[in-house]
Amino acid sequence: MTRKIGLFFLSLWLLFLLIIIITAEIPFCLGEKCEFVGWTYLLKSNTISLFCVIALAIGFISFFDFRFQMKGTPELSVKITEIENIDYEHLTFLTTYIIPLVCFQFENFRYILTFIIILFVIGLIYIRTDLFYANPTLAILGFRIYKISGEFRKGEIRTEKILITKDTLQINDRIKYFKLDERIYYASKINTND
Repeated sequence: MTRKIGLFFLSLWLLFLLIIIITAEIPFCLGEKCEFVGWTYLLKSNTISLFCVIALAIGFISFFDFRFQMKGTPELSVKITEIENIDYEHLTFLTTYIIPLVCFQFENFRYILTFIIILFVIGLIYIRTDLFYANPTLAILGFRIYKISGEFRKGEIRTEKILITKDTLQINDRIKYFKLDERIYYASKINTND
């Protein structure tokens, strides 16, 4: 569950970055009589931006945890018997959730509260429906999404499994995997030349 929440924050990196650009209020002064406005003023005038920086940090930590998990994966081998590229899922998430949320007016408390509630509800849906694999940030970082059927153990065929990987996969490729969910795996191709 914690990993899914982290991947949700990771999926919204672009949103958080855009909100920081829209809402950050940092006064600049280049004259001789310039003074520091104080931490209190900066924190009060940049509360939303600060929240987004924390959310970016959670996403960053989640990404490195995600990458680290695969390094410790045992060599559980799967042979792909059917494969479908479903990279379009990244774009669906981007256009459905991220772009509309950037248009909120962050000057009004009611809009901020509405934004937080919507973000919370989207997060619940995202986690409970296992859509955390449709992550535009992972697409930007070069990951692909595949739906496969494969031979997981001697003769055991599993269908409709989702793979998140940096590799380009094809039928008959062998992969090692780390299970993120009952049907979602982080995978990497096993080089059969070794």
